[in-house]
Amino acid sequence: MDSTPVHAFSDGSAIGNPGSGGYGVVLKHGEASKELSHGFRLTTNNRMELLGAIVALETLQRSSTVILTTDSRYVVDGINKGWAKDWKAHGWRRGPERKEQALNPDLWSRLLDLTSKHRAKFVWVRGHAGHPENERCDQLASEAARGSDLSVDEVYERDLGRK
Repeated sequence: MDSTPVHAFSDGSAIGNPGSGGYGVVLKHGEASKELSHGFRLTTNNRMELLGAIVALETLQRSSTVILTTDSRYVVDGINKGWAKDWKAHGWRRGPERKEQALNPDLWSRLLDLTSKHRAKFVWVRGHAGHPENERCDQLASEAARGSDLSVDEVYERDLGRK
């Protein structure tokens, strides 16, 4: 495992929520920097927030120490407070009586798998507060959501048909 931390920044966006959405990622390791983004025709903000964090970690070729910074309390609290692990342990159920279906289990499962591969620390920053990398991720996510080459969020659109 490389001991020099990778600094990963991510953000997600959805226009209309649900609506078209996108994620933006900035990765920094030493002097190297990389930006990633992609858009989807119909999704939610929380799904894009999760996908940004997932893409940031999936992009790393080997197990790494990562400081992942995002303005999503949903993502940070889901990991740092152990909510996602708890939901998974209870069949993706949440709430006091475990009657409520946890949202986005497909993405939470991917993120949990990645946290076992990488030594990741999740850090929250206030959005739209001038943090340079967070602002850039927000710009990338918004541009991706407005793009012309939007993918299908297959799980989200499939699940809409079940409601």
